[in-house]
Amino acid sequence: MIAERSPANTWIVDDDSIYVYGLKKLISIKELNTQLSHFVNGEEAIYALKKANEDHNLPDVILLDINMPVMDGWEFMHEFAKIKPQTGKKIAVYIVSSSVDLNDIHRAKNISEVSDYLFKPVRINQLKEVFDNVPQ
Repeated sequence: MIAERSPANTWIVDDDSIYVYGLKKLISIKELNTQLSHFVNGEEAIYALKKANEDHNLPDVILLDINMPVMDGWEFMHEFAKIKPQTGKKIAVYIVSSSVDLNDIHRAKNISEVSDYLFKPVRINQLKEVFDNVPQ
């Protein structure tokens, strides 16, 4: 008998409402086992992350855009690195961007907290891999 996996607690941090709508629709249509939350910028997500840490409801996966108003993805990662030691949980952060700038890709790859850099639009096989790699 195979044990059923609990849904991955996934946060989408992206200000592009059309992209987020499409991503949520894709996840729903493909019945990927995930529970989604959405934040429109890094500042909102950092605030929620601090609250989630207090409530013991941290995400398993964060799909993070780079270019956002208020607090961009790089600033988010800077703040995330400060919070991470306090969480005691492995949170997989994927940079999800339409940027093909090698500087962005190399910068992301050099941040130890970043699991991978994915190009928009994210393909279904990439999402399946992301959710399959969530520790249970």
